[in-house]
Amino acid sequence: MNKYYFVGSGIASLAGAAYLIRDAEALGKEITIFEAADDAGGALDAHGSPQLGYFMSGSRMFEHHYNATLDLLSFIPSVSDPLLSIKEETERVEKDAEWHNKARLINLDGVTVDFHQMGFSERDRLDLFALMARTEHSLDSKRITDCFDEHFFQTNFWFEWCTLFAFESWHSAIEFRRYLLRFIHHFSTIDTQEGIFRTRYNQYEAIAMPIVKWLRDKGVEFRMGTRVIDLGFATDPDSITVNSLTTVSGGVTQEIPVGEEDLVFVTNGSMTADKSFGSMTMAPTQAVGGEAWKLWEVMAAGRPDFGNPTVFNGHIDESAWESFTVTVSDPKFFRLMEAYTGSAPGRGGLLTFKDSQWLLTLSIFKQPFYVDQPADVSVWWGYGLYLDRPGDYVKKPMKECTGMEILEEALGHLHFDDDREAILASSICIPCMMPYITSQFLVRKHGDRPQVVPPKSKNLAFIGQFAELPDDVVFTVEYSVRSAQMAVYTLLDLEMEPSTFYKGQYDLGVLWDAFKTMLR
Repeated sequence: MNKYYFVGSGIASLAGAAYLIRDAEALGKEITIFEAADDAGGALDAHGSPQLGYFMSGSRMFEHHYNATLDLLSFIPSVSDPLLSIKEETERVEKDAEWHNKARLINLDGVTVDFHQMGFSERDRLDLFALMARTEHSLDSKRITDCFDEHFFQTNFWFEWCTLFAFESWHSAIEFRRYLLRFIHHFSTIDTQEGIFRTRYNQYEAIAMPIVKWLRDKGVEFRMGTRVIDLGFATDPDSITVNSLTTVSGGVTQEIPVGEEDLVFVTNGSMTADKSFGSMTMAPTQAVGGEAWKLWEVMAAGRPDFGNPTVFNGHIDESAWESFTVTVSDPKFFRLMEAYTGSAPGRGGLLTFKDSQWLLTLSIFKQPFYVDQPADVSVWWGYGLYLDRPGDYVKKPMKECTGMEILEEALGHLHFDDDREAILASSICIPCMMPYITSQFLVRKHGDRPQVVPPKSKNLAFIGQFAELPDDVVFTVEYSVRSAQMAVYTLLDLEMEPSTFYKGQYDLGVLWDAFKTMLR
């Protein structure tokens, strides 16, 4: 009986295990998933209660060309109705909460600016065209700032694009170019955000837990609280063959033999490693340990084909930002936001304060956002990309602020002065510091990320955000799921291809719409 080992229980591993069962007809009892934490799901996290406050690190957005993700969700029963797949559940809720943003960008006075105008100069347009036309290799080790002058970073397009996808100006030009090409069909709706949607509930409960349940029901073994600290390799210089796994659980070290026909899938690195949550009265801690990165560091030592983890985990000042989740027990705030934005909860998309020192962005979800959320409780979420700047209303860097102070800063930008005290009294704001959250966007060159199946590998694959998929874009669930598809199909030599990859840059209609947007 073959055995299949997954290191990490994020969406890449969950998808890989699911594809082994569906497409390779593997038995669940042949699959083991190791996870250092006590809970599965990786970055798809969401917990809490209405009494103490709900909290999560982030909330992902989806679009209709996430073909790999939608394929995965098409055969997993939903949390709301076992007769529906997650895909069907999501499609139903999308119809009830289609996005059409009426207040995308807000100025310091709390007034919605004309966010439909992109604000490009001729130089900006030429630079955009030039970047999209360049080869990736010509952008090795280049930042976005190397490709544009300062004016570009003051355009409405930049504010709308960077806060939708969490780019910062010092990030990789390679990744920015990939995003421009991959999401070129969203140029024409970058202002209103039509065609973007979320799952019915938070992604932990809407995606991760249903997949975990499906896998457990199939017999997959989850070894929680178990960290894989090393892989052993056969000495054959002409191939890469894993022959053992070393794990630590409860202080006990164990070496697990891996047969030649067994397969090992490693999620290398973690964008939510060392995340920490604060409270209304306490800022999140900023300590980092990097435990989630150590296996990749050990594996890559002396093996260039395994990538270079220090490129991604060695620049926290360029990869960190902070989110916050707010639980509200009074309908006043949501009524005010509906009047302010002109959109019902879940229909308005993102709201960005373009002049804020933290570059704050808010998201008002369709309710309920948690499965157990009472009818009289609501949840919203936000984040800031600049942690080191003093706030406009709370004169402290965001990373030093408590949940109360972050909420005060947001309310200051909203100018809800008359209702400020009532909103503060009925809200619980829990901030989350994430030192590596955009580490996959950091400046890199080719070879810094290992291929999904490295050259000469017989039974090892890398999956997740720090494995290399040509053309595709990191910081998406789609990237992780596609990496899992590729890993399973390649290592098992299945006559199957990963889900089709959408390339809108070859659609003349899409190109024309994008061009017209750039003329605004």
